[in-house]
Amino acid sequence: MIGWESCSTETDRSCWLKNADMGQFDINTDYEALRPHGIVRNYTLNVKDGWWNADGQNFTNAKLFNDTYPGPWIQACWGDVLNITVVNNLQYNGTAIHWHGLRQFLTMHMDGVPGVTQCPIAPKDSFSYIINTTQYGSSWYHSHYSLQYADGLAGPITIHGPTSAPYDEPAEIPLLLTDWSHWSMFQNDSLINGTILLNGRGNVTRFGCESQPNRCSNWTQIPTIETLHFDPLPLYDTPSSKSRPKRYLLRIINTSFETQFVFSIDNHNLTVVTADFVPIQPYSTHSILVGIGQRYNLIVEANPIGPNHVGRKDFWIRTGIAHCFKHWSDNAKYNIEGYNVTGILTYRKGAPETPSSTPWTDFSLECEDENAGNLVPIVPWLVGPAANSIPASNSTGEERDVNLNTKKLDPNITYPLALFSLELPDHTTFNPLRVDYDNPMFFQLNQPLSHRWPTPSVVIPENLKETDWIYLLIQGNKATGHSTSGAHPIHLHGHDFAILNQSYSGFFNPGDPLNTCNPARRDVVLLPTNGWVMIAFKADNPGNWLMHCHIAGHASFGLGAQILERQSDANAIWPHPSDGSTNYCGKYAQSNALCRASQICDKWKAWHSDCRNWWADKGQDPCKSKTDPWYFLPDSGI
Repeated sequence: MIGWESCSTETDRSCWLKNADMGQFDINTDYEALRPHGIVRNYTLNVKDGWWNADGQNFTNAKLFNDTYPGPWIQACWGDVLNITVVNNLQYNGTAIHWHGLRQFLTMHMDGVPGVTQCPIAPKDSFSYIINTTQYGSSWYHSHYSLQYADGLAGPITIHGPTSAPYDEPAEIPLLLTDWSHWSMFQNDSLINGTILLNGRGNVTRFGCESQPNRCSNWTQIPTIETLHFDPLPLYDTPSSKSRPKRYLLRIINTSFETQFVFSIDNHNLTVVTADFVPIQPYSTHSILVGIGQRYNLIVEANPIGPNHVGRKDFWIRTGIAHCFKHWSDNAKYNIEGYNVTGILTYRKGAPETPSSTPWTDFSLECEDENAGNLVPIVPWLVGPAANSIPASNSTGEERDVNLNTKKLDPNITYPLALFSLELPDHTTFNPLRVDYDNPMFFQLNQPLSHRWPTPSVVIPENLKETDWIYLLIQGNKATGHSTSGAHPIHLHGHDFAILNQSYSGFFNPGDPLNTCNPARRDVVLLPTNGWVMIAFKADNPGNWLMHCHIAGHASFGLGAQILERQSDANAIWPHPSDGSTNYCGKYAQSNALCRASQICDKWKAWHSDCRNWWADKGQDPCKSKTDPWYFLPDSGI
């Protein structure tokens, strides 16, 4: 910005920009109310079919951004505008790209969810996403078209900004933790004989090939293990009083489709400074659970500590698989050394040697979200009372009682039960989310309140103001006694949310305490196995927002809900044609966003209506099943 200068230094990263007359933007700035005025940064992402060698075994059904995995690193500074053009060159799929955690304040139409905010981008078509960076920190972008991102359509995002603790320099690139299958997720939506990657690199020989050589018969070159190079002190194990260890900023992002990880580095403390896009008071730990979609910025000193570190120059980076579902804890192969070590921190200038370091003695694979009490936001929230209480009698009025997998609310609970665990397929009330690619909710914001909204939906009352608070209780099905089948990472689009309570047992009771005084906040929370979580957010972002489990297969099953927030205000932001027609680009059009969205839909419908474009097994005719609505889209669509 003209007249402003950078004030971030190695000894104080809390300041970002300053102006002698106007003050400064820093770690204490309320970023939801104020932000710098940056520049426009342009990117182009070409989505293609391809193949990729991530671990020594070729994956021939990959879908890639710009022919690489992970996709290109998108970077901006706090306050910049991102202009990202996505070109779809896939043969059999549409696509839509979501910018995970970016708030999209008053820009729902840029959120990138097919069937919710847009039609898919048809093959040979393109769409430009315009994104205002109101937050700063680490995140990622990924396809939200069914299971597509698990086949390779994911990449890192960094929005540079202030930090709550000093560091000398950032690591060269973000660290993406992910699982990797050698099958397309459209063939098999689970991690069957897969590997674990750090920044897109793994080693298939560590993950069961020796015991199952037939599945690894097409080995190619094993990628070089991901390595962090730290600069040592002259005597890094005995620093003098006149020197200090160098401090590095690490950006940790879980981009998995199925797996929650416990991240640690042998003999090194982790100082946590950011959770998702929320800067927090720094604290230290030996390890941290990172759920799917969660991100942490960490500061690590080039100063090994703890037992048996003297003389060592190489240390394992561990990405242990947390025991969030029974098949992880029961299967011994997931607990062997190969599944825990995926990178090396080295103090050598050249290639590292194989470390002999050992994990911290308190390293645990228990499936527990980071303690919310540790995640103290720098910019505080004081959460007000719930404005969306539903009367115990379940009377209607403007407030909607919308439930998934239950017939009736517990009469003692006044918060809407927005989401429930997966029920068995034979459960009669199982009612999964399913979107309509041809008619996204973005075009339905002008419907009357009596409109039959897709199930499951949570409709936020029209009389709420932007300062009102919405509480959502997420738990298993109390009506049937069904608890959750495992821990589910729940992601809310369009908002950060406060975590008022997170319990690891039982169901919510009205007497359970809720922390409303600057509670932890983020955009992904782990719903514990056999437990519940209460979240809250302000009704300040009109539109239709997706909330879903970020285990790709579970989202595909329909474990999600749409949240319609202040519909009439949203309709005023994106008004329909004044003549009541659906000619969004005609004489009476009033919204450029609806016009562009309709153009994307026209091309999508033209492509989708020709069944010869659809994928089919060899020797089969895709047009034979054209009348079956489940043939083209056999899942939720998200």
